[in-house]
Amino acid sequence: MRNLLSRFLAERKGNVAILFAIAVVPIIGAMGAAIDYSMANAQRTAMQAAIDATALALVKIMPASQQELNARGAEWFAANLGTTPITNIQLTITPSTGKLNLEAVGIYKPEIVNVLGVQEFPVGAKSEATWGIGKIEVALALDNTGSMAWSGKMTQLKIAANQLLDTLEMAAKTPGDAKVAIIPFGFQVRLDTAYRDAYWMRYLAGSTYSQPGLSQGQVKIAWQGCVTDRQTNYDVQDGAPTPTANARKFPGVYYPGEDCATLATTMFLSTNWSALHAKVNSMQPVGFTNVTIGAAWGWHALSPTMPFSGAAPFNTPNLQKFLILLTDGDNTRSRYENEDIPGGGMPTSQELSAMNARTALVCTNAKAAGIKIYAIRVIDGNASLLQNCASDPSMYFNVQDAGQLSAVFSAIGSQIANLHLSK
Repeated sequence: MRNLLSRFLAERKGNVAILFAIAVVPIIGAMGAAIDYSMANAQRTAMQAAIDATALALVKIMPASQQELNARGAEWFAANLGTTPITNIQLTITPSTGKLNLEAVGIYKPEIVNVLGVQEFPVGAKSEATWGIGKIEVALALDNTGSMAWSGKMTQLKIAANQLLDTLEMAAKTPGDAKVAIIPFGFQVRLDTAYRDAYWMRYLAGSTYSQPGLSQGQVKIAWQGCVTDRQTNYDVQDGAPTPTANARKFPGVYYPGEDCATLATTMFLSTNWSALHAKVNSMQPVGFTNVTIGAAWGWHALSPTMPFSGAAPFNTPNLQKFLILLTDGDNTRSRYENEDIPGGGMPTSQELSAMNARTALVCTNAKAAGIKIYAIRVIDGNASLLQNCASDPSMYFNVQDAGQLSAVFSAIGSQIANLHLSK
């Protein structure tokens, strides 16, 4: 090819020179256009990223005057865009009810095709952000089993959960924008005994579940708040309890010295940030692991049906529900495998498989109901099970050191706040 080109350029005949002169113009023009287009497109991409970041920043100061929007917007847009060959940039910010529209336009001057008479062409980007209407409901289903006492896991969990609460509180623009529930779980969960007479409670007598020799009435009187799995099928659903259907009710149990008696009690959705912090700080590690019941009660906390209250209906406009499920171990006990009474042994492989299948099913059902699930594995536990529980691969975190929990919860809090509270 080099030889052919040399011969072509060395040719002195007039027709060859003319043909070359004619051909080289479109060739240079095409090459130049491609290069200039690529450079201009890179600048447009940078403008889009800058205007998106500016929109997210501006919604956090809303409501604001047009003067403040213009001044702060120009400052943030320039800082995010950085050095650019684009000139005459004009940023327009148009507020409306609950919404900001941003548009940036500028001039890109080509480096090559300007020799063909193309001196400039416009480059622009647009962004839209809503403000003041995004709401979230978040349930923290947190493993409080005995193994959380090892390697500083419970200490680090409390620090991380408190930081998450701070993030959500600061991101909430008005009261009620962010509501949080706390669900500490072991192989059972524990309710406040004020619910002793609730219509959705039932009490299980018999040596399998409660102290031998006690009647249901006596179990009810002695009850310390411990609740085990609902009847099969209902344990992986959020079906509303009814006064007459025992299968749909929540089973209270009592056994002297049972691990559950020292679990922190569950807390409904709340905007009382002081009380939420206090609940996190009250958590103590004890007992065995039942991830299914933790996930199920996290779902109940986000549901408008009993036993919890305060949750908005699913599919409420501008509302997203999140479940953050954290555990540091495998399933070891439930109502149906290995029995949940004190002193029960470790599960067989068949029992473990059955427990994992129910955990997977409750996650699948909760996601189908419209809940976004973050799943966190702390050092130990079934990685595949938790990965599949998460709504997206990016929402699964495999923590190898308890000290990483703060970073993980910070990332989750930022995602929730930025993508919904300040979308």
